[in-house]
Amino acid sequence: MCACFSKRCKTCQTLYQSPMARALAIGLLLILAAPLALAKSKKCTVRLHAQGNENDGSAFATPVTTPFSGKNIFIEKIPTISERDVSAYRPYAANGSFGVLLQLDEHGRLALDALSVERRGGTVLVFINGRVVTELFIDRRVSDGQIFIPSGLTAADITSMQKSWPEIGAKKRK
Repeated sequence: MCACFSKRCKTCQTLYQSPMARALAIGLLLILAAPLALAKSKKCTVRLHAQGNENDGSAFATPVTTPFSGKNIFIEKIPTISERDVSAYRPYAANGSFGVLLQLDEHGRLALDALSVERRGGTVLVFINGRVVTELFIDRRVSDGQIFIPSGLTAADITSMQKSWPEIGAKKRK
């Protein structure tokens, strides 16, 4: 410890910092962190990745062996449709697992329509909560804004969807 007790001594300034500065810093940190803690996050993730082109490069497309057909294809790294585009869902039981009908909002409906027109004859991989649940072949235009996933979902997936979106046709709570 320094014996000078001068305000200009760096050692003394470090030892005797104001508690008000610390309180101010903590208060500022809490104010900045509050919106992050209060933000509503989606509980379920839904991603539709369209078949890409191997000539696009590794920045845009990645090679994948599809789990259902076994084809080696490239898929786009950026999803065409995500959980932000889903507005409602309807679950049902299907051969030991669950299936779901996803209703898309206006942005998702337009993205699905464009995908089904531009990528006809291609493949779309559907990821729910980080895992591939189905592979869809694009054979016609889809303009109704609904994605039908026939099976492959677990009860945990359906529970996470309940936390994220209302059921199709369910009455709104007051």
